[in-house]
Formats: sequence, structure tokens, C-alpha cells
Amino acid sequence: MEFLTVHGPAILFYLFAAVAVVAACFVITMRNPMYGAIALLVTFLSLASLFLLRHAEFLAFVQVFVYGGGIMVLFLFVIMLVNLHRLKESRLFGQNAPLAVIVGLLLLGLFGTLFVGMAFAPTQAAPPAFVEVDGEALGNSQAVAWSLYRDYLLPFEIVSVFLLVAMIGAVVLGRKQ
Repeated sequence: MEFLTVHGPAILFYLFAAVAVVAACFVITMRNPMYGAIALLVTFLSLASLFLLRHAEFLAFVQVFVYGGGIMVLFLFVIMLVNLHRLKESRLFGQNAPLAVIVGLLLLGLFGTLFVGMAFAPTQAAPPAFVEVDGEALGNSQAVAWSLYRDYLLPFEIVSVFLLVAMIGAVVLGRKQ
């Protein structure tokens, strides 16, 4: 029993991480888009669990509401609008399969190196739920907002512009077909 109280959070963290990785693999390998969407939802929920275990409650709720709710509804609408019979006949892994295998092996080696490095790294204490900014104790969401708009404003705005350009590009590409 003492083993579970001491190592329980670490076991849950690795369990949810493994579920997230396996579900993410199912997202890209499923031929049926509906099963892929369900695997994506499992991935989102596993990531939210990981955020909760690391005391990032705000990110966990954002993950569930924005990605698990809004983005998944959008994906389901797209899946329902796309002709599923045509997708089943198309080849998902055609001429790029060798390149995908090479990139996959490189990523696997990178993650293996990170995992081995983490196993021998000194353990860190869990981050506190409240962060002190300018002498005032802030909650999780306030600390994220404070850090985002004060310390990381320029990268936040650059990412916003990139997302806007990607969204406009997707609309332009979608209109040509």
C-alpha cells in the first residue's frame, strides 16, 4: 500500500503518457476516420490527465473544453461531410512510406534518448498550484495569463500570426477544389 502512495502519481503519469502515445499512433494509422477521431479524443483526454497530474488545472480544462469539445466537433463535421467511400479506396501510405519509417525511427530514437535521460535525472518536486508574481499569490490560470502576456508576448503574437496564415492558406486551398 505504501508503494502506491509513494509511486502512484508517477505510475499514473506513465500510464496516461503510454495511453496518449498509443492513441496518437492509432490516430495516424486508422483507415476509418471515425475511429481515428475517437483515438484523437482519447489522446486529448490523456493529455488533460497529464496536465492535471502536473497541477496545471487550467491547461487541463482548456484541453478538455477547447480540444476535446470544440475541435472534435469540428473534426466530426468534416468527417461527416467528406465522402468516406472515396477515402477508404485511397492509399494512405503510398510512396512516402520509406521516408515515414525513417522519420519514425528518428523520433523513436529521440524519445528513447529523452526517456533514458529522464530516468537518470534527479527528481523534481511538483510545481506549486499558486505562483507568486510581484509579491501576489496568483492561481494557475492567472499565472499562465501573466506569464503569457508579460514574459512571452512576442512569441505569442508570432504564433498567432502563423496560425492566422495557416488558416487563410487552408481556406484558399479548400476553395480551389
